[in-house]
Amino acid sequence: MSESDLDIDRRNVEKRQTFWEFELALDFMRWRKVAAIASGVAVVASILLLIFKGLSFGLDFTGGTLVEVQFPDAVDPQEIRVELQDLGYENLVVQNFGTPRDILVRVPPDVVGDTATVGDELLQQLRSVYGADVTLRRSEFVGPTVGEELREQGGLAMLAALVLVMIYILFRFSGKFAIGAVVALAHDVIIVMGAFVLFQWSFDLPSLAAVLAVIGYSLNDTIVISDRIREEFRRLRRETPLEVLNIALNKTLGRTLVTSLTTILVLAVLFIFGGQTVEGFSEALIVGVLVGTYSSIYVAANTLLALGISREDLLVPVKEGADQEGIQP
Repeated sequence: MSESDLDIDRRNVEKRQTFWEFELALDFMRWRKVAAIASGVAVVASILLLIFKGLSFGLDFTGGTLVEVQFPDAVDPQEIRVELQDLGYENLVVQNFGTPRDILVRVPPDVVGDTATVGDELLQQLRSVYGADVTLRRSEFVGPTVGEELREQGGLAMLAALVLVMIYILFRFSGKFAIGAVVALAHDVIIVMGAFVLFQWSFDLPSLAAVLAVIGYSLNDTIVISDRIREEFRRLRRETPLEVLNIALNKTLGRTLVTSLTTILVLAVLFIFGGQTVEGFSEALIVGVLVGTYSSIYVAANTLLALGISREDLLVPVKEGADQEGIQP
């Protein structure tokens, strides 16, 4: 094979590597100030929403009765809510479940009388208005004491997960990289919780599981990008920290996009076809994946830049007296 053929093959390999790794030389850090302002506003808004409005806890955490009924034809949940309120049932949550014919009614614990018959009572009331073809599909009860215990245990589970992740970060990273990972993780959790308040999504046990999954996803993405940043700092000698961060982010862009897009596709299918049971779970994870991808690119890297990351931060310190090792007195 001639030298010119070898040069052509080498260029083709470089093009394929560039395509698969998405080394497009995008200037991510050009928008770092805009991203920092947007992140700050989103975090502050989420905290204010959590303080002044609070989460809309589901039946798992509040207690009460859940009744699922099926109608012969499609019905409007708002119309059913008004009918039940006229019959004396206050503060009910009425929504579609799976199909327009299936209705889910959440009855607060203070409205529930005899928990064993509340499903039958609601069924009789609905049959008196909509006819005898209305059928009871499910009736479940969670006591207020159990709901309070689940809420406390769920909060402790989230705190325990955060503490364990923080401990892992301290061992996995050092110095400024650890701070960047912690800031990105806190950013993601706060914004996901704020989304639950903003859109008034019901926060139940599957939603809590989704938030815990977001913690793991966000940390994994941050670790990949941080490792690449460390490698580029050790490899490159003349580039500034800003240029090194841009190079590292471009080299991980392909992996980040493929991972995020495939995850969101699966979650979108769950959201569309999974029904009410996994709706909150998929909603939280979709927001978490989007926010986690953004924070791995901008929040963690922005934090490193704000802390003044440099090549010297990655040098292994020389122990005092190490230069005398091997020299006999």
